[in-house]
Amino acid sequence: MSPTSDEKAKAHSSTQNKEDLEGEHNEWKFRVPYKVHENDKNFKALYEGSCHCGRVQYQLSREKPLDAKFCHCSTCQTLHGAPFQWAAIFHKEDINFTHGHHDLGWYDPGEKTTKHKLPCKVSCSYCRSPIMDEGRNMILLFPSLIKFKDKKEKHNFDPTCHMFYGKRLYDFPDGLPKWSGLSGDSDLIEDSPPEAIKKRKREVEEKEKEDEEGKSEKK
Repeated sequence: MSPTSDEKAKAHSSTQNKEDLEGEHNEWKFRVPYKVHENDKNFKALYEGSCHCGRVQYQLSREKPLDAKFCHCSTCQTLHGAPFQWAAIFHKEDINFTHGHHDLGWYDPGEKTTKHKLPCKVSCSYCRSPIMDEGRNMILLFPSLIKFKDKKEKHNFDPTCHMFYGKRLYDFPDGLPKWSGLSGDSDLIEDSPPEAIKKRKREVEEKEKEDEEGKSEKK
């Protein structure tokens, strides 16, 4: 969807350069998660975050993420230069870039291109700090960039599980559910809580039963 004339007028009034706003190549700046919520009374900023150099700064309006996870896949390990990725899931409308959204860069790990093609990795184009993973409907933010005021706020971002734990570089005996692949769509392994393993077993059995019933109905 192209930006309206009113949206462009508001953007120009915020002292952004014309060349940073005009043209089809700039239309992404008027869409979530990059749309600026300036003077938006419905957007209540609860957290602030920024990249290492400070060129990219943002706010979050949701107190708790929809979910938070540790991911041990090889792509996350390589792109973050770390044993795992700590990611928190938000709606695209939950973020507001207050500075430097035109300083963002994209990377498609599938095709290994810098085109803004979803899903993609988003980072600061100057210091290269990973900002988020942008999906088609959601974004995965990295809590290590957020300025927490106290332990209570940080606790809101506690991970609920580990993903791709079979590819881990280190063991994490923390009692959290540990999925061999995507959470909820793979096997629970290692020291996953017994109740979580039982629940997953029931879900698999119910799915297999539904599939068998579906085949019988088709016959």
